[in-house]
Parts: sequence; structure tokens; C-alpha cells
Amino acid sequence: MTDKIALLTGVGRRRGIAAAIARGLAEDGWDLGLSYFSDYDQRVNQETSDVDALAEELRQLGRRVLLLPGDLSDPAAPHRLVEELSAGIGPVTGLVMSHCESVDSSLLTTTVESFDRHYAVNVRATWLVLKAFAEQQPCPGGPVVALTSDHTVHNLPYGATKGALDRLVLAATHELADRGIWSNVINPGPIDTGWMDDAIRESGARQTPAGRLGEPSTVADLVRFLFSERGSWIRGQLLLSNGGFATPAL
Repeated sequence: MTDKIALLTGVGRRRGIAAAIARGLAEDGWDLGLSYFSDYDQRVNQETSDVDALAEELRQLGRRVLLLPGDLSDPAAPHRLVEELSAGIGPVTGLVMSHCESVDSSLLTTTVESFDRHYAVNVRATWLVLKAFAEQQPCPGGPVVALTSDHTVHNLPYGATKGALDRLVLAATHELADRGIWSNVINPGPIDTGWMDDAIRESGARQTPAGRLGEPSTVADLVRFLFSERGSWIRGQLLLSNGGFATPAL
């Protein structure tokens, strides 16, 4: 059996979705490379990255953890992530892409510069990270999971580029099958990682049949299953793991 070494992108804040996924995979015996970009957390989330504390938390579980800072809008960054993780711990055998650029704007207010950055991070970097994973020699194969969203209204560049991400990642199950790679995309619906106010939280809960929103840990639970032997037959799927959010009553 190959070593369980996962690359996670978009880690930065301990209360984020990627951090919850990192904890879950660490509990399941995966060593981890954590890719993060502190400038994004400061610029968009108005928070400081606390990925160092997360890494120490994971090491307490007995896992090897490598921190991989970098701006994924740089086309050289994706290959560097895989290369550094391979050199520091070992070949990547699992990939979770949770990175994003997400700045609210609409059809009439989005700038070309903003759209181009969203495309560079959400689409081009996703392609290049996946490509670097597949080009490892010899390729050890393994699961790929990416996170998506269908929120586009007044969130145009984010939603549009997430749609492109879906198609790109799902194609990998077919194009990279000979390398032992399989892929899925998860749409978790609205998850409060600190960006919601009370009104948004209450509105989202009302639109969910369970009467509550999901949490980062609910996303992590599905990723852990897809990374397990029991979940390995699920391939090439766009999975709605949103508690039935916005599903009309029948």
C-alpha cells in the first residue's frame, strides 16, 4: 500500500473547511501538505492565517505536516507545491482542492482584473495542481476532491469560475484513470466559516429541511469517506452535500 500523503489547498484559518478536512484526514492516518496564502485571508476574510497552530495540532496526532505558502495565481506555484511535498514527505497520493478567490461583484460591477484573478486561482490553478499530481513519476494515483459552489448572483466571477472547475475536475476520472486517479466534486452549500451574520445564518437555516446549516466537519466527513476504500467506487460525481438546501418541498 502506498503512503497516505495528501495535499490540501486553501488552508489558512483553523475554523475553515480545509482545516476541518485536514483534521479528519489526519485522524485517518494521512500525512499532510497544507497550502495557504496569508494575503488572501487578510484581504478577503480580514483575518490572520493561523495555519501554524493547525499544523501543530495535527502533529500532536502523530502526523507529518508540511506548510506550503504561496499564491496560486502564480502559474509556477502548483507544480512547486507537489514538488516540495514530494521532497519533504513523499509522493502525493491524495489531493483536496479547497482554494479559491471569492470577491463579491455582479455582472455590472466585476472588473476585468478581478475576473482574471478569479479565473487564475479557481480554474487555472486547479488544472495545474491536478496536472502536477498526475505527472509524478511514477504516478502513485489516488483520490481527488474539489470543492465547488453554485452561488453566482452578485458573486459572478466566483460562481462562473467554480462552474469551470467542476467540468475540469470531473474529466480527470476519465482522462487520468490509467494513472490510478479518480476525482469527485463536492458542493457543500452554505457553510459558516465566519463570513455569515445572524440574518444570513437564519435565512440559510430556513431554506434547509433540517432547520440548520452544515458545518466544516460535515464537509470533512464526506471527504474522509471518498478518501477511504469504501468510498473509492464513487468516481466522477458532483455531489450535493448540503442538507437539501433550497430544495423545493414535494
